[in-house]
Amino acid sequence: MAEEKVATGIQGLDEMLGGGIPAGHILAVLGSCGTGKSTLTLQYIWQGLQNGEKAIFISLEEDENSIKKNAANFGWDLQPFIDNNSLSLVKLEPADAKNTVQKINSELPGFIKEFGAKRVVLDSVSLLSMMFDNESEKRTNLFGLCDQIKETGSTALFTAEVKDDNPNVSRGGLVEYVADGVLLLRYRESADSSEVQLSLRIVKMRRAQHSRRIKPYSITSKGIEVHTQAEVF
Repeated sequence: MAEEKVATGIQGLDEMLGGGIPAGHILAVLGSCGTGKSTLTLQYIWQGLQNGEKAIFISLEEDENSIKKNAANFGWDLQPFIDNNSLSLVKLEPADAKNTVQKINSELPGFIKEFGAKRVVLDSVSLLSMMFDNESEKRTNLFGLCDQIKETGSTALFTAEVKDDNPNVSRGGLVEYVADGVLLLRYRESADSSEVQLSLRIVKMRRAQHSRRIKPYSITSKGIEVHTQAEVF
């Protein structure tokens, strides 16, 4: 029996994934500022809402109004889905680290199950990791969070910032080992700095056949488009 796939709504990416993300997986979306990590996760949420699925978007960076405005830029009106209880936008406060961590550990799994969310986004896991004092705490809490989300049966996307000196790995260096899949977003300036080329590759995806090619993508007025027929130069 073929494993259920959860479409991201990004056509070229779904093609590279062989139809979508395996249901119940956690996908880490890695990239530096400006690569469209949050846009990609909003597009993933929007696709689920169009399918009649419930979704939860958890942000440690932006409040509800800001998230709605970001989505509206691409023609995605989130308010009706908030009103009919299909979508929950959750803002966590990094400044109140102890409370935030406690909420995630004690309330999040129950909330996901009770809400009936098939799709979950955490934007960003890098900020969450910064709340812990040492590597052991970061590791324990990240593994615990992944286990808790997996138990709910939802399919989740975590965004993570990459290191300034190595844009191939996350800032904490942990999420790519904990997640089932890793999607790496990168940008490169042309020789004369007149334009920026965006590219992505699927670094890993457990239990799925996927493309390993590096493909260019664009951030358009309708969201992210992956150009699978093109090559990166």
